[in-house]
Amino acid sequence: MNPNRFKLNEMRAAAFEALRPVERRPLSEYIESALCLPSGLSAVPGPIKLWSFQRGLADAMTDELIERVTVIKGARLGYSTLLAGVVAFYCKIDPASILCVLPTDDDSRNFVVTQIESVFATSPALQDAIPVTRTGPFGDFSTMKFRRFPGGSLRVVSARSPRNLRAHTARVLIVDEADACTDTEEGSAILLAEKRTLSFGNRKIICGSSPTTTTGSYVAAAYENGDQRVFECPCPSCNTFHEIRWGDVRWPEGRPQEAAWCCPDCGVLHGEEYKHGMVEAGRWRATAPFNGHASFRLSCLIAPHPPAAWPKLAEEFLVARRRPETLRVFVNTVLGETWNDDDNDGPQPHELQALAEPISLENIPEEVIYVASGADVQGDRIELSTLGFTEADEWLVLDHRVIFGEPLRDEVWSDLADVLRERYPHPLGSTIGRDAVAIDASDGNTTNRVLSFAAGHRHLRVIPVKGAAGSRQPLTPTASKRSRALMIMGVDPLKTRLFDRLARRSGIRFSHALPLAYYEQLTSERPVVRYSRGQPHRIYERYPGKLAEALDCFVMALAARSAIATSPARRGAELVSRTAMPPVMPAVIRSAWLEPH
Repeated sequence: MNPNRFKLNEMRAAAFEALRPVERRPLSEYIESALCLPSGLSAVPGPIKLWSFQRGLADAMTDELIERVTVIKGARLGYSTLLAGVVAFYCKIDPASILCVLPTDDDSRNFVVTQIESVFATSPALQDAIPVTRTGPFGDFSTMKFRRFPGGSLRVVSARSPRNLRAHTARVLIVDEADACTDTEEGSAILLAEKRTLSFGNRKIICGSSPTTTTGSYVAAAYENGDQRVFECPCPSCNTFHEIRWGDVRWPEGRPQEAAWCCPDCGVLHGEEYKHGMVEAGRWRATAPFNGHASFRLSCLIAPHPPAAWPKLAEEFLVARRRPETLRVFVNTVLGETWNDDDNDGPQPHELQALAEPISLENIPEEVIYVASGADVQGDRIELSTLGFTEADEWLVLDHRVIFGEPLRDEVWSDLADVLRERYPHPLGSTIGRDAVAIDASDGNTTNRVLSFAAGHRHLRVIPVKGAAGSRQPLTPTASKRSRALMIMGVDPLKTRLFDRLARRSGIRFSHALPLAYYEQLTSERPVVRYSRGQPHRIYERYPGKLAEALDCFVMALAARSAIATSPARRGAELVSRTAMPPVMPAVIRSAWLEPH
């Protein structure tokens, strides 16, 4: 008799036994009794001991009365460990088909290897739960990102492939880093995955992520649809419960190492030494009615480990607040809050002009170590903006000029070349020129002239670019074989960085020589939110009747900056010179196009 038949019958019997009703217990108890962390995955390897705020969160993930769990969170909070516990629970205690969705293929592989395989291999109670190797008792049915076990299966997929999301059904859906999941050509990857659970009356949908922006965060919107639970800690002085918020963390000026939490009720300051006891005595409280959807909000302010100590976070904040980009990372990943990008009015031109200071190409500040330009080609002129960049990534608008002349004539390009060859005195003793120049090549009438100019001036690091909307890198090569020198410029991320700095008047400086018209063009667009297939997308719209050459030049200068590879140390050494340099004669920009015929 075929021995495989007995093996198949044993597998079916085991699967049938696994489907019988079992005595359920909270997930937090199961994690602490069954799961162990390997030394490479945790600073404290061995059996897991959950923090108090993790217990309520874990128990909701397996509560039969809760269909959805949403977690808006910071980093460093042990959320991935809870997901490994969820997978273990639905493998051993309540077998089910599990679908895990992560942003990319690399994320999917990393989740399987570091969270699932390592935890299951380290935990004695889980070593036989799923086949850890690529082969096993289930043969070819188990692969790296698909595992079968008695009564269910585990599939881990990337959100970028709609076929993966459409081809499988699941009772348990786990979405990690939801705000990093990009939409597919068929719409929202998360909504597509949710459709795969519709046939199960006892389905479970778990979605967690660090948030992004107020207009584009999926997890923030999902949190608002739940019962909006917050974790409150008792004040050691007055015993009233409060959610620990960043606005209540205080420290003396210049002494972040003394950061402490100030109770909103009694006003008493409590240092880091009180935090452990406060968190252990904390509790979850719902702030909205429960409708089957439990939503949780977590920040690193309650994390007990040393890197999340209030003085450490205060020091981190003081460094992060110098630039909007780093401050946004702090807000999203430490505080677990959305970054406000819903300022449609934006800064006014006269407000920006009031920030101008006496800087220019003839008066370059000492901290400037790179210079880059962006050139916009119009029908009767070329406009050129020149920016300086510091080692701390501060942007200084040093110059904006217009070279008049028809771009189809040689004279205007000769004039542009003369400008690009200029060098300017630097306070450290030497001179500095442009490290890179990005020129708009998207106009079909002048594309060939731009490409020809770039090919003949490679020594000036001239980069022909064509703007493209969407989430792209600043510069990526084009796929066209006819114009391989042409680079595709990711416009939207560059504009987002610019408008964030303009809105906060941070990390950007302007020359006093710039006219009001320059600022009017720089603010000629505004960020707006449009919905495509039910999902919000941030785009930029031009104000009617506004010119935008200064804005376009600025964005191209930022793209050119991304192409500069010289290290700050090397550039600093280049700028320090004891040899007196000859003075730079002022350039006279003339064009034959203006000469009388």
